[in-house]
Amino acid sequence: MIPVVDVATMRASDLATIKRGTSGRELMLRAGNGILQSYLWQGCTAIVCGSGNNAGDGFVLAMLMAERDMSCEIILLSNRFSEDGKYYFEKCRDLNVPVLNMGEGIDFSKYGQIVDCIFGTGFSGVISQEIAKVIEQINQSGKPVISADINSGLHGDSGMGECCVRSELTVAIGSYKTGHFIGQAKDVIGRLTCVDIGIKVPQEHILVPEQEDLAPLFAPRAQNSHKGNYGYVAVMGGCVEYSGAAKLANMSASALRAGCGVVTLAVPRAIAESVSPYLLESTLLPIPSDETGHMQFCPEVLDSLLSRYAAIAVGMGWGSGAANAEILAYLLQNGKSPLIIDADGLNTLANMNLDLLKSSTCKIILTPHLKEFERLCGLPIGEIQKDPVAHAEAFAKEYGVCLLLKGCCTVVTDGNVTYLCNRGCAGMATAGSGDVLSGILAGLCGYLPPNALTVAAGAYLAGRAGELAEQSQNAISMVASDTVRHIAAAVSELFHHQ
Repeated sequence: MIPVVDVATMRASDLATIKRGTSGRELMLRAGNGILQSYLWQGCTAIVCGSGNNAGDGFVLAMLMAERDMSCEIILLSNRFSEDGKYYFEKCRDLNVPVLNMGEGIDFSKYGQIVDCIFGTGFSGVISQEIAKVIEQINQSGKPVISADINSGLHGDSGMGECCVRSELTVAIGSYKTGHFIGQAKDVIGRLTCVDIGIKVPQEHILVPEQEDLAPLFAPRAQNSHKGNYGYVAVMGGCVEYSGAAKLANMSASALRAGCGVVTLAVPRAIAESVSPYLLESTLLPIPSDETGHMQFCPEVLDSLLSRYAAIAVGMGWGSGAANAEILAYLLQNGKSPLIIDADGLNTLANMNLDLLKSSTCKIILTPHLKEFERLCGLPIGEIQKDPVAHAEAFAKEYGVCLLLKGCCTVVTDGNVTYLCNRGCAGMATAGSGDVLSGILAGLCGYLPPNALTVAAGAYLAGRAGELAEQSQNAISMVASDTVRHIAAAVSELFHHQ
């Protein structure tokens, strides 16, 4: 697991390390040296420095380069210095490192690479027009860019920024921050690495799972086993207006590919005949439907579902049936097995009393995208994006659920532990990708404990399968069924990683 911290934790840990006897000047020296060791430098290096300690890291880098007869120049965007930064800037002066000021005009064409030390993780607010122009010049220079700690303009917690540096390499200092993974991070960070400078952080609850962390969930199976050992799961959704027969079949296929023993697709009787031809290995359970083609509330059918299945996914293609809220409330109040709620199930839930979640007898997994989460928590998307991890954690903790907040980096949290699943690709921005994820989650919950790690494994599998699908074709032409076809390959990578 890769530990991740928020900016406030990193800042507090930095101060605590200094109080224990390691000077800020020494930490800055280690940071600059870490950046130096992280890249194969070619030609003259432009080190663009703002103010504060991020600029100080740049001054250290320039000092170390000069001491090694490596060509570099400092491009100074501010005449304000932190105390430690000033110390190393004077060292650079003593070593005759060339210093250019922003007002002198900047020509990046002569440099081999550019180091971005304008802002650090403490950045917030609006970038001035002068700095924005420099960032634009850096991005348009065509030169490799190395960002110190985090790309300037990118918020350390949210990973968002209206104007930010695009890097080939970002060198996180001390620890990874949430802003390295979420929001726009994937679009502006090429490679990401971290240098340890001796700052001790508390035991963190935010983690990025890697292959070796998830592989034990996919251990070899006993030869003397049968389908019942791996769980009967139900996928419950669909209506006449959103029949999406192929999409529903994709969900059941993805559940099977994730490893459960049996999948039953529960749909309104009105669309059962249209769905049936798309099912091969899955079974079909028609549920009585009303005159509009939506599911009716039938307690005896729901009792059968609740008694037979190890996990149930509900809400995909459900539409706005009159009985949806009654059905969902019944599942919440009477179920004992994990209940995965997605799509129209989430929209239904948003109009119900959310205290039903607190009193539910089953383990609940919610899988909203940002708009669905906005409806659930009542906060506008813009507010959620300022700190999606904190908002997801708060909601999960209050209502006792496992929340999977979809995004290019998916946040999975039960309010106590949080996983950032940094898998997936642009090709997954297509109809049905969320349904595939719900199918995978249902499949995994058929035979694994319905905890945050299992949900994170589902997000990882869906994302990795999507990556493999995109590699086999392109991001523009991908459809959700392409992801389904690559689930087996994604599972194989974990299965063989043990």
